[in-house]
Amino acid sequence: MWIAVTFLATIFQTLRTAAQARLRPDLSVNAASYVRYILGAPISITACAVVVWWSADGMPTIPTRFWFIVIGAGVAQIIATIALLTSFDRRDYAIGTVYSKTEVIQVAIFSAVLVGEPLRLWGWISVVAVLIGVIKLALPPGTPLRHVVRHRDRAAQAGVLAGAGFALASVGIRWASTSLGDHPALVRGLVTLAAMNTAQTIVNGIWIQIREPESIGVIFRHWKRTLPVGAMSVGGSASWAIAMSMETAAKVRSLGQLELLLTFLVSRAWLHQRHQRSEFIASGIVLVGILGVTLFG
Repeated sequence: MWIAVTFLATIFQTLRTAAQARLRPDLSVNAASYVRYILGAPISITACAVVVWWSADGMPTIPTRFWFIVIGAGVAQIIATIALLTSFDRRDYAIGTVYSKTEVIQVAIFSAVLVGEPLRLWGWISVVAVLIGVIKLALPPGTPLRHVVRHRDRAAQAGVLAGAGFALASVGIRWASTSLGDHPALVRGLVTLAAMNTAQTIVNGIWIQIREPESIGVIFRHWKRTLPVGAMSVGGSASWAIAMSMETAAKVRSLGQLELLLTFLVSRAWLHQRHQRSEFIASGIVLVGILGVTLFG
């Protein structure tokens, strides 16, 4: 079941991210990021209320640590979303998404260093493959790999930061959800999502109000374009949260890397972005490495 829910999450996330990228001509990076929270929070709260009312188990008992975890995960996701949109601006939608997929590798490294759960040999070989693919993607066509130190791709920097934020958010969602006890995965996932979306709306809203208060009005003036982003965001986030209530965050996010394939399709068909053969090859190396970590790590 978690596999089917993860595939659904991947589809929602791909479409939502592409829709956010299309908002950039009218909204700032911060405002385009904020759309998913300010419009998504009411939807997620309503969905949570309906599911809790429908469930025979009712509302879970929420421990104090849940709120600290949710706020931390929410802030990490805010930073990651802003970094991802910045990467889109500096390169494009598809390539920025590839950079952010280093999330899986960062989870592997964090697990080895912080948790003491290192990968097996083939897992680390796959990590090296991902790094080579990302480096080739970051370098201008025809530039030798040995020149990587001299070339700094700001899109890659933003994309890798996005990957780190999404990795921390995923671990936090899993942790928060499992802290709610033995309630059904649907209930735990939507309670976690509603709490996190609410926290994100408040935290990011304060930042937007201080830095660019006019952006909130712009979001609602373009409601026909921004509302679908909020709806798809809730669909994707709810699916991720429910899947991670059923299975470990590492497995769910690893399977979700198939988003890379959908990304290039959407990039070409919807955003009309074209890519060179070298970019497809480098992205393919990244995808093979990610699957290697998933299957053999």
